Amino acid sequence: MTINQLSDSTQDYLKAIWLAGEWSDEPITATSIAQRVGVTLSTTSDALRRLREAGLIDHAPYSAITLTDIGRAHALDMVRRHRLIETFLVQALGYTWDQVHDEAEVLEHAVSDFMIDKIDEYLGFPQRDPHGDPIPLADGSMQELTAISLTKLGMGVPAVVERIADDDPALLQYFAFHGVAHGTVVELTAGAPFSDTVTLVAPDAQLTLGPAAVDAVWVTPVSTSS
Repeated sequence: MTINQLSDSTQDYLKAIWLAGEWSDEPITATSIAQRVGVTLSTTSDALRRLREAGLIDHAPYSAITLTDIGRAHALDMVRRHRLIETFLVQALGYTWDQVHDEAEVLEHAVSDFMIDKIDEYLGFPQRDPHGDPIPLADGSMQELTAISLTKLGMGVPAVVERIADDDPALLQYFAFHGVAHGTVVELTAGAPFSDTVTLVAPDAQLTLGPAAVDAVWVTPVSTSS
């Protein structure tokens, strides 16, 4: 079965399951997938049953969800489509990085593998999308990042921004306005007492960030050893 023979809903669930584990070690549950897809738990449970019967996932009651080999391959196909479309919209059509996620969510179901390969070639085979996420190759392999969550970065430690989660357009606009994107060198300093905030020091700005904003950023610490 090819990716184009799967329903849009099946494609969405497979991609959601893979994305749920990309930057988290937490067990993937039906509840977390329902929240990610934006449907009820009962709807998700029915969909997961069909995915299991089709051999695309392994999921016993009350246990974590995992993709089978074929399920993972299809999921990575969808991730590749999504991230290449986002990159194309930014580089070729002048979209901003906060505008591309919803567009890609629609277009990823309509394109062929041939078109995706042509987009990849046209863009020069990019390795990262506009938000810094790695783009899978056609064979399913992808660049492995060793980034850490900004929540784990020590105060005063310089680091390079590797990715910013793309699910909050307003937050992406905020970062863009202050010149923070994939590749920006930043560091953290303490926020105001009792505020539950930190200050992100960027080359041209200092941003006050709350927990949700901090959770959205992943970085690689910069070695200062000589």
